[in-house]
Amino acid sequence: MTAKHIVLIEDDREISTTLQAVLKNAGYRVTPCSNGIEGRKAIEEGAPDLVVTDMMMPRMGGFPVLEFLKTMDNPPKVIMVTANEGGRHKAYAEMLGVSAYLRKPFAMDLFLDTISDVLSDSDDSPPLKRKSRKS
Repeated sequence: MTAKHIVLIEDDREISTTLQAVLKNAGYRVTPCSNGIEGRKAIEEGAPDLVVTDMMMPRMGGFPVLEFLKTMDNPPKVIMVTANEGGRHKAYAEMLGVSAYLRKPFAMDLFLDTISDVLSDSDDSPPLKRKSRKS
């Protein structure tokens, strides 16, 4: 069985390094990106199974990434992670089709469970099923 491919878009180097290690230890193939521009390129080139993106980043944040994914014929599922507490941001992310929404800080077991849940959604479900999770 081939490892699932995850594009991780996170500008905080320490958080990115930690999440990469957790994902790799769980058996996922990870392509790290430090902003939405890099992430968008990695998505176009790598056809990932899942995108995990931060909301607020320099150069291009998570919302433009979600807007870009909406233009794709078969977009990957998306988990948005953020330290932002605002309900309007969560509502907008859900409107753009995130599969899950996690507020930082979150437990690594919750992170891995959320990824597993999102990736195991049936293939006949919409690619960007709307689902929300709180830590």
